[in-house]
Amino acid sequence: MVDSKTTQTIGELIRAKRTELGISLSEVSRVTGVSKGVISKIESGETKRPELRTLKPIADVLEIPCEEIIECCIEMEQRVSVLDVFLSESIEISNLSLLTKVANKFLESPQEDTYTLLEHLYQLANKNMNTDIRLTLYNIIITYARGHGVPMYIAKGLYQKYLIEREDLKRLEESFRVGEESLYYVDFLSDEEKITFYFRMTLHAHNTKKFAECIELCKLGLKEGTPGTELKARAHLAMINSLLFLENYDEVEHHLDVFEQYPYHFVPDATKITRAIVKAKTKQFDIAIPMLKDCLAEVSKDLKIHVANELFDVYFQTSDMNSIAELLTKEEECMLHHPQTPYQHISIGTFYQFKGNFMMESGFPEQGKESYLLSLGTFKKVNAYQELTECMKHIFEYFAKNLMSVDIEYVKRLNEVYNGAVRKKW
Repeated sequence: MVDSKTTQTIGELIRAKRTELGISLSEVSRVTGVSKGVISKIESGETKRPELRTLKPIADVLEIPCEEIIECCIEMEQRVSVLDVFLSESIEISNLSLLTKVANKFLESPQEDTYTLLEHLYQLANKNMNTDIRLTLYNIIITYARGHGVPMYIAKGLYQKYLIEREDLKRLEESFRVGEESLYYVDFLSDEEKITFYFRMTLHAHNTKKFAECIELCKLGLKEGTPGTELKARAHLAMINSLLFLENYDEVEHHLDVFEQYPYHFVPDATKITRAIVKAKTKQFDIAIPMLKDCLAEVSKDLKIHVANELFDVYFQTSDMNSIAELLTKEEECMLHHPQTPYQHISIGTFYQFKGNFMMESGFPEQGKESYLLSLGTFKKVNAYQELTECMKHIFEYFAKNLMSVDIEYVKRLNEVYNGAVRKKW
């Protein structure tokens, strides 16, 4: 059986609904203010492309959803101005399926060239505040531009899609792949867009532990000869942290000399902390510990937890349990209660993992077990699978090392957190 919606004209739809409700032409005319003759011509098909402003009051009286009216109208419609009205209506009612149909019909209009139509749709997407609507429009632009060989709008669509999707901390890997695809079209972006893209991707690569890619992307951005923006400074710091992770300490020192010249509030603290971490990583503990303690006392609240974790690492390496206990008394001082970035979430999880290790070593297994659960739960929030796995490994290592039995209820709680995160990964 053929779906009536695929064959029914707007006139047939109105007549069928009016007949179903038992309302005369005269009554519809009286209530809507639209003349009986106009309604009759619409129903008979004599008026093939009635204006939406004429149809809306009729649809309201006959209880026909706006979506049905627009779907019927777009079958025969090619006028850009009318389709643009349908676009606005589809956006207003937030019907993504209808918006997709109307936008594709709009792009197929023979009345304007492809570039003009794509640009209009692109600007419409940029002005909208609804993320779902913007993503729908950008995806339509990307697909249409790809099918019609318009790389500039593939680039623009992917760029905007990437900037939106990267904000979802649960889908960092997926959105990074969108960014990787955008790299093929980066030369079609404006200079400002290109620089923003390189530095946003730099931060993204760092947050997903793609340290080599982070360094490469930042260097591409730095080559553009940009002025010293805050985004550039933060990307530069992400590159320095990546070099630190890869143990390129000479390069870290070189870039710190450049980085500390940026005029932003976070730069002095970040420089001081990183120099202390280099000393710790190179086993110069007698220098590193005083430097890190000074940092803990002096740096801003949002950085204290990172310093604390570095101190935990040094203290565990030197088996200084007294200093660990003292550091744990500053938990509230160091803790971030409203983390904003994946790095901050991971730092919180790492703090609780260190705390769990200490509690297990010190003979407080119940407190240790609870700390591990807090650690796993925090890693789960940003899908930090590597950290989740390493934390689980530590948990069972401590149980085995201390010949501790594991109660079934705790295993269930561990399983709930760990498997819940892993299922989302796949």
